Amino acid sequence: MGVVQKAKGKINSLAARFYLASPKIVQCNICQWEGKHFLGTHWHPYTVCPNCGSAVRHRLLFAALNLKQFSFNNLVAGKKILHFAPENILSTKFKNAAAKYITADLLRSGSEMKLDIANMSSFPDNTFDLLVACDVLEHVPDHIKAMQEIHRILSPGGYAILTVPQKDHLATTFEDPSIVDPKEREKIFGQADHLRIYGDDFPQILTQAAGFTVTVVNESEFAEELVKKHVLFPPVLSTDPLATNYRKIFIAHKS
Repeated sequence: MGVVQKAKGKINSLAARFYLASPKIVQCNICQWEGKHFLGTHWHPYTVCPNCGSAVRHRLLFAALNLKQFSFNNLVAGKKILHFAPENILSTKFKNAAAKYITADLLRSGSEMKLDIANMSSFPDNTFDLLVACDVLEHVPDHIKAMQEIHRILSPGGYAILTVPQKDHLATTFEDPSIVDPKEREKIFGQADHLRIYGDDFPQILTQAAGFTVTVVNESEFAEELVKKHVLFPPVLSTDPLATNYRKIFIAHKS
């Protein structure tokens, strides 16, 4: 979130907003802002909405909620939702539609609950219909326990919508608890507070750890014109070996 907030902070003048607003080439599918192009981060140019701060992962998540199987009406409307590390723009959308909506975070202030995603003993089994956690699990020391807790607090038939940063073409998730120096973590995992770098095996980890059935949604699910219009894929791929160029939404179902 820090990178997104910094990018959003770059556009605070009326003149800059006017420059980006014309011609209308791209559109944020969350806040509906339209303009010439999005802002950039040190990872990718032209990916952050100057109005709401959404990144590729947020817009891809919202696009996934337009798929018939995982529609907003089926997963969000009238549901009991727990949202970890809530993003303001997503939080507003979910809160307005949900029957019950609770925000939680272990480290940041501003959420309703201070809660460890790997220890949610304050909630009984089968409490929520939906849990949302975007780029949270890479910060959690025991992510296996977190996955099991997510499964436990979801009601039968419930869903978890998850995102994690992934290294391109990395088959197996890599972690090393002996790496504790923040500079080394940034060098190896991509950020000083990351504890691992996820690979293509993330869906299998979810299944093996907690019994989820996992559907992976990426930009290929959508028409090319929508991908370009909403920027559901970075227009320019990063050359940084730790960048997540190929964002995915992981929709984990509890049977």
